Amino acid sequence: MVSEHASPLAAIGGVDAGGQNVHVAELSSALARRGHELTVYTRRDDPNLPERVSTRAGFEVVHVAAGPAEALPKDELLPLMPEMARRMAADWLLDPPDVVHAHFWMSGLASLDAAAQTIPAPPVLQTFHALGSVKRRYQGAADTSPRSRRWLEPGVARRADGIIATCPDEVRELTALGADPSQISMAPCGVDLDLFTASGPPEAIGGRSRIAVIGRLVPRKGVDLAIRALARLKDAGRDDVELQIVGGAAGADGLDRDPEATRLRGLANELGVADRTIFRGQLPRTAMPAFLRSCAAVLCTPWYEPFGIVPLEAMACGVPVVVAAVGGLQDSVADNLTGLHIPPRDDAALADAVRRLLDDPKLRSRMGRAGRRRVEAGYSWDHVAALSEAAYQAVLRSRVPAMEVQA
Repeated sequence: MVSEHASPLAAIGGVDAGGQNVHVAELSSALARRGHELTVYTRRDDPNLPERVSTRAGFEVVHVAAGPAEALPKDELLPLMPEMARRMAADWLLDPPDVVHAHFWMSGLASLDAAAQTIPAPPVLQTFHALGSVKRRYQGAADTSPRSRRWLEPGVARRADGIIATCPDEVRELTALGADPSQISMAPCGVDLDLFTASGPPEAIGGRSRIAVIGRLVPRKGVDLAIRALARLKDAGRDDVELQIVGGAAGADGLDRDPEATRLRGLANELGVADRTIFRGQLPRTAMPAFLRSCAAVLCTPWYEPFGIVPLEAMACGVPVVVAAVGGLQDSVADNLTGLHIPPRDDAALADAVRRLLDDPKLRSRMGRAGRRRVEAGYSWDHVAALSEAAYQAVLRSRVPAMEVQA
């Protein structure tokens, strides 16, 4: 595994630490359970990190020295990819991998470069997690990606031996970029069904109903939409609802230094709901199931979303979700069965959906049960690992004829 900016050991909830970190960690753990010997390469961002870490889950993490050993925004890492590739290739000379699975487009660049320096060259499969073409479409001038992503990312899609997409919407986007549809397989994101359960105690709450937003505090996640919906509920006489926001910068004063948290607090003040908008910062992953079980609904309303793990975690805990009908959320959340779909960037529709759930406890309970059944059926990490393993094997089989001809 290569995950240049998203270490499987990182705390979740920072600006550049979210679903990809979880995906790499959980997929690696599941593959290790299936008997694979697995190493995750990620960039060293702290001088105190050891070069190699053996995890209790059964895989190894290698911190690659590429650029300064400090945290850098992921959009500034592109110039460091050649160095990362050289160091990975040097490691692979001693023990070449059978398969390389790259996560994010810059990891793909480094992996393809490293594979080209390795004899025999291992096949490289690619999971993008997010596409620059989609990011530009929704963020416009606010997109901070390197300009060269416009041509480098499609190049990765065309050069990779295989692509593992997470949802049908991503397959359509990749095909538009010039990827060969016959080389695209699909494996969704997953959820830890042993950690996230519907049984167990909820976190204690006061007298208000609790709704929640969980994830990185960046504008495109649409947290402001939840605050505006809360204000609409208050104006309609529903003053018994509180919004809990989980995520943001780490540390005791992290939220005070977080520009998006500052903006959102200002909006809550402006709309008169600051007293019922609670910023929790980052919560330990082990605390999340009890937190989720305390919620009447979990909201996930980004401008766009390649997949989204939080709705799966909420459904696994028996909690209904309200999602913007974008990207992978359209597939993971079954509308009117495990949650409710709303148009993107529509706070009035969000307020109506939340009100519908709050007013109907039986509907919430029915959706919660259906959500748990849905994730059990198709979103366990063991299932995702099996689909990924099948993609690896398909690429390896496609190479056999060429290897036999050379022999």
